[in-house]
Amino acid sequence: MIHERGVVLVSGGMDSCILAGFAMREVRQLLFLHVRYGQRTAERELRAFHDIADHYGVRERLVADISYLEKIGGSCLTDEEIDVPLGDFREDVIPLSYVPFRNAHFLSIAVSWGEARGATAAYIGAIEADSSGYPDCRRTFIEAFNRAASLGTRPETDIVIKAPFVGLMKKDLILMGKSLNAPLHLTWSCYRNEDIACGACDSCYLRLQAFKSAGIQDPIPYSSRQGETARP
Repeated sequence: MIHERGVVLVSGGMDSCILAGFAMREVRQLLFLHVRYGQRTAERELRAFHDIADHYGVRERLVADISYLEKIGGSCLTDEEIDVPLGDFREDVIPLSYVPFRNAHFLSIAVSWGEARGATAAYIGAIEADSSGYPDCRRTFIEAFNRAASLGTRPETDIVIKAPFVGLMKKDLILMGKSLNAPLHLTWSCYRNEDIACGACDSCYLRLQAFKSAGIQDPIPYSSRQGETARP
C-alpha cells in the first residue's frame, strides 16, 4: 500500500535511519518526527536527526520536547545519577536503559501529528527479537497501541502504526540498510557520549554485534570496540 503522507519516528540512530529509507518506498511525503525526552545525548541525536533528514530531502520535520521524562526518571538515559551499564543482556532482565513507557509517548505524538496532517501511517523502528528487551518494543504492544489509536482519533482518521522491523534480527536490519544505501555514517547510537561513541554501552554493544554478524564494518568511530567481543 502506498501512503500519501506518513510520519516516521527518527531518533538519529541506526534503526530509525534504515526505517526512513524503508518508508520512502511506501510513502510519497515523509514527515520526520524527533523527540527530546531529557536523554544524555540529546544534542548529538538531534544533529543526527537533521543530517538524516537532509540526506533524504525531508523538509517537514517536528522536534517534540517531552523533557519531563527526565523528571520522572527511572532510567540511566534520563537520570545521570544512574550509571550507564555495559551491554549485558539476559532475557529475564529489563535493562537500566529502559525509559518507562517511552514509546507510548512517542507514538502518541506521532498519531496526533499524523492525524493533524492527514497521514495514514506512522512508522517506528521497534525491534523485539535480538534487542534490549524493552516491553514497549514488543509486537503485542504495537498491536495494542494501534487499537488505542483507532479508538482515540476521529472516525474518518485512518492511521496505522507500522513497526516493520519488530520481528527482524539486527544483522538482517544492517543488510537491509546496505541494500537501501542508508546513510549509517550519519547516525548516532551511543547512550553515553556525544563526541565519540563509547563502544561498550547497551546500544553500542548491540550495534557492533549486528555489524559484526552482518560482516560489514561499522562506519562510525569508537573510543573502544568492546561490543565486538561476543559474550556468552
